[in-house]
Amino acid sequence: MWFLRHAALRLAYLIPQLFGIVLVSFFLIKSIPGDPVPLILGPLATRENLEQLREQMGLNEPLWVQFGHYLSRLVQGDLGTSWLTTRPVLEDLLRKFPATLELVTLGLLLAIAIGVPLGVLAAQRPEGWVRRLSDGYGFAAGALPDFWFALLLILVFFSFLGWAPPPMGRLDIGLLAPPQVTGVLTLDAMIAGDWEVFWSAAAQLVLPVLTLGIVNAGPILKMTQSTMERMLEADFSQYQHLCGLPPAAIRRHALRNALPSVLTVVSVLYGYLLGGAVLVEIVFSWGGAGQYAVGAVLNADLNAIMGFIIFAAIFSLLVYLIVDFLYLLIDPRTRG
Repeated sequence: MWFLRHAALRLAYLIPQLFGIVLVSFFLIKSIPGDPVPLILGPLATRENLEQLREQMGLNEPLWVQFGHYLSRLVQGDLGTSWLTTRPVLEDLLRKFPATLELVTLGLLLAIAIGVPLGVLAAQRPEGWVRRLSDGYGFAAGALPDFWFALLLILVFFSFLGWAPPPMGRLDIGLLAPPQVTGVLTLDAMIAGDWEVFWSAAAQLVLPVLTLGIVNAGPILKMTQSTMERMLEADFSQYQHLCGLPPAAIRRHALRNALPSVLTVVSVLYGYLLGGAVLVEIVFSWGGAGQYAVGAVLNADLNAIMGFIIFAAIFSLLVYLIVDFLYLLIDPRTRG
């Protein structure tokens, strides 16, 4: 019963939160200098043509009226049309968002696989070599630009060693993508039974996933290490030690109490990487939603910008909702 009550309460918060994000984003974007009409018609357009297109696009109306029109279309699932691609924004994002989601999810899983065990070991042995390695790695990862590290990996593993495929997208040249079911090429290739495409897509994932995983493991490592140190020094851990519990059991209980803080960092990183991974996408010609958003900003494609913000906001809110439920499972004290 407590779970259903909590779920209903959190779900009720999503709609006003999303409305606030759309409201603020719309007026901020409209306040940015830039007129898409000259970009659409080109430098040879006459003044009459410019004014006619502005009238058709509703750009001459007051901002509150424009927002009302946009909101009425939004509740019907219409994100407008991108003038840059001439396709509906919803269609563009449904094709490109899974590419970014696949890259970010795998990169974050790798970051967790690196950061959490290393943080736990460093907290257990404050004077050991693992602690020194952890401190050095955390410092280096925090100062490492992801696009520079991506270029370094390409130089070493593609140019020098020849182990990695060329960074030219999600598939090797000459291969056709399988029919889209999920938008994740590896999964779609498995569904279609096309193993050549599967291995090509998996090989293209290696370097960008390594980039995101290695760079973003730093915050997870530092949070895990500092929280585990506090938990291992806490009274309940000392009491368990005096009672003769095995070190593995003490470590397991300390990690469970440290998990809420680690989950918070992971959820924040997940939302950040949706837009923060754009430079990695550009380096590897990934063609995901991040590149799409950058192109929209550079070309004043307002519908595309708003569409990306709404997709990213919905995804981030859902991630925070899932993390909130995980808090309930991890820590019974939050079940009010």
